[in-house]
Amino acid sequence: MLPLDYSAALNTTATSSAASDPELIAVRDHLLQLDPNGERFSLVLRDTIDQLLNGEITGRYDWNTLLKTEKTHAGSLVEINLQREFNFGDGSAMDYRIAGIEVDCKFSQNFGYWMIPPEAIGHLCLLVWADDSKSRWRAGLLRIKEEILNQKSNRDRKLTIKAEHRNKIYWVWPDGTLPENVLLHMPAADRDAVLGQNSGQSRVNELFTRVQQRRITRNVVRTAAQQKDYMKRVRGNSGARSSLRPHGIIIMGDYRRHQQVAKELQVPVPREGEFVSVRVARMPSDRETQPRVYLDGTWWVVAGDQDPAEPAPTLPRTQNSDA
Repeated sequence: MLPLDYSAALNTTATSSAASDPELIAVRDHLLQLDPNGERFSLVLRDTIDQLLNGEITGRYDWNTLLKTEKTHAGSLVEINLQREFNFGDGSAMDYRIAGIEVDCKFSQNFGYWMIPPEAIGHLCLLVWADDSKSRWRAGLLRIKEEILNQKSNRDRKLTIKAEHRNKIYWVWPDGTLPENVLLHMPAADRDAVLGQNSGQSRVNELFTRVQQRRITRNVVRTAAQQKDYMKRVRGNSGARSSLRPHGIIIMGDYRRHQQVAKELQVPVPREGEFVSVRVARMPSDRETQPRVYLDGTWWVVAGDQDPAEPAPTLPRTQNSDA
């Protein structure tokens, strides 16, 4: 991945050329109006990678385990899923019509290796890069001109952008954070312990035990459970919430009242489609300054290694939470 200061340098160089391209500015402004911080774009990329991995059926969590044909299909899925999320119009010559302007969409997991078709020359391209191993992504706009393309093409006559001309890309979102693929990034011993369990419920229990105070997406839970009713494996009715409660572990979901508990404990707050687990302990009298939450008639804090395991409190009940 390019260093952050280089990201800024890229946009400094690109801004001068973008200023003379009113269509690029119009598309940029429209994209930023739809998604100022890139949060929606980031979730599309996360969901697309997870869609390809199909962990519920395959148990896969690593991009490198995809088949060559699946990796090739990634660009088409990114294009389709972005259009669904942002409701881009169909283009006539290119993939999209954004702010009334024809825009092609190209995705690559390898930075700089976007495959540009000859018919894109003269048009704007939305260039997208994401790397699950780095949990990073970026997306920018570039007016395609013949002189900025390498002349050696692949069998489909598609061309790549010359390295010296990548500084002309205007990065709408120059350095986005991809929601973490926890199974990919957790220590190998912990991952083996999770995936080595004999049942979906045991794997989900082990996941929330070993991965605490980190956001865990539903797709990670789905991959661990490898069952269509994977959400049942989290809930309090014989799921992980009830199984882990005797060990002092609570599992917060994306419900407002659960999010408030996470805020008060000052642990990562689960966003839509995410969970966060943490072991808690009754607040000792000498730790009153530690972040705390009031549940079941007493104060609780994040447990430390010195705190013995004790049954956790119940989370505030919310509709469908089965807390």
